[in-house]
Amino acid sequence: MLTTLSIKNYALIDELHVTFDNGFSIITGETGAGKSILLGALGLVLGKRADSSTLKQKDKKCVVEAEFRILNYQLESLFKDEDLDFEEYTIIRREILPSGKSRAFINDTPTTLGVLNKLSERLIDVHSQHQTLELANSDFQFELLDALADNRSQLDYYKRGLDLYKKQSKTLSDLLEAQAVDKEQYEYNLYLFNELESANLKFGEQELVENQLVVLNNSESIKENLAELQQISDNEEYGLVNMLNLFKSKLQKLAAYSSEYETLHTRAESLEIELKDVSAEIENENEKVVFNPTEIDRLNDRLQLIYDLYKKHGVDTIEALHVIHETLSDKVDVVENSSKRIADKRVELNDTTLKLQNLSDSLSTRRNKVIPKLTKQLESILVGLGMGNAKFKIELSRSTSFLANGKDNIELQFSANKGLSFGMLKKVASGGELSRIMLAVKLVLSKYIKLPTIIFDEIDTGVSGEIAHRMGVLMQEMSENMQVMSITHLPQIASKGVTHFKVYKTEDNGVVRTQLKKLEKDERVLEIAEMLGGKNISNSALSHAKELLN
Repeated sequence: MLTTLSIKNYALIDELHVTFDNGFSIITGETGAGKSILLGALGLVLGKRADSSTLKQKDKKCVVEAEFRILNYQLESLFKDEDLDFEEYTIIRREILPSGKSRAFINDTPTTLGVLNKLSERLIDVHSQHQTLELANSDFQFELLDALADNRSQLDYYKRGLDLYKKQSKTLSDLLEAQAVDKEQYEYNLYLFNELESANLKFGEQELVENQLVVLNNSESIKENLAELQQISDNEEYGLVNMLNLFKSKLQKLAAYSSEYETLHTRAESLEIELKDVSAEIENENEKVVFNPTEIDRLNDRLQLIYDLYKKHGVDTIEALHVIHETLSDKVDVVENSSKRIADKRVELNDTTLKLQNLSDSLSTRRNKVIPKLTKQLESILVGLGMGNAKFKIELSRSTSFLANGKDNIELQFSANKGLSFGMLKKVASGGELSRIMLAVKLVLSKYIKLPTIIFDEIDTGVSGEIAHRMGVLMQEMSENMQVMSITHLPQIASKGVTHFKVYKTEDNGVVRTQLKKLEKDERVLEIAEMLGGKNISNSALSHAKELLN
């Protein structure tokens, strides 16, 4: 239940603090006194959006704080899921800064508007005049029907399954679309891939082929030069080898005279070894050099293939062609493997579809079972509200698609009197009838949904006299199991509350302020007398007010 509400610097409120009791509370006040301001401030802690225009003093922040007693309402799991401390007396605070930014806290822990909305749905139901129009809304009708059918748990499972179904359907659709697009390019990508695969290019191959071609294209000149080098090296009379032998022999004779000559002789021996090795290499190279037109053609073709592939793919290195080869391989694999992926996704989607179908069938069965019970309860309540001939007809029809609440379409029809045909609520019910129907609906819901608090904002629109009295009695009945507040202009309802608050305005030096006070017994008599007869309170109005309060 809502235990306290504190408001600072909001609209026409400088500072206000109010404590609420359990049971049935009444809030009254003249039109324009600021009752809607109270609801607006409360809406902030319940997760409604706000901006700096709500600040009374634009250079100071607005703070709204509400304390709720939340024990025995099965809220522990919600607090755990949101990583919040669960406390019997939980404080929700909302701050609106002059910049327009806002902050929200639950038990001093920062939180989001999404979490506030999720929590507020389990704490309080604020019924405005606008909400009466929701009677014609299918989501609201399902909420009513599912409350009686105790479908909350199954509906949660269904909605999680529906989210999964939508994601899987989207994934499958994307795969099919991608497959169709990829198939258009598949043949060309496969051709390019096979071309590179067949080329089997090696890193550094271009440089190697180019060097081989230089040698082969100049084989005749190379062979001539190598032959000349052999002649220079190995000529019997004047060859370098023979001359070096003579050179070494002379040094050997000198070596006997000095260590320096011995060193020179040693170095000459090294030169001889190196010269013989080079001469042997030249001979080998000369034998290997063969003019081979076939090999030249093969290497030219290979080099041209490399150049052609460079041009086709817009690159200039074999490394870049290897990257393109891998990319093409991936693209080809995607198409070739997409059929399996699509088949796997279809299996997953079919499994989810079957589960959803079973859940939607169960929801529908349970709903159909409670329809007679719901219509009977509503009609019974409306008898006490002066609508003895009111009749409801609720029909469910199956959809071929999975909808937000299952596969049911719902149609709630109403007839106010005998002999009148059934029709849509918003078309056949008057404003006063809609108010009474909504109260009946809320009374039924309160028996099946464990909600701490409900606030009625002028639910009595369009009614008066005895009907207003009966509506007040029903609210009293509801307040035995929950906290009920009613903002009303009708004395018949105002007199039924255990606690009575009055909203009023004051003006001081041209500054208008909204105030709230809890009325004592004598003040209640005067307030209700004024509601009965206006500002000039007569003795009969006072007497009538006392009768209503007794």
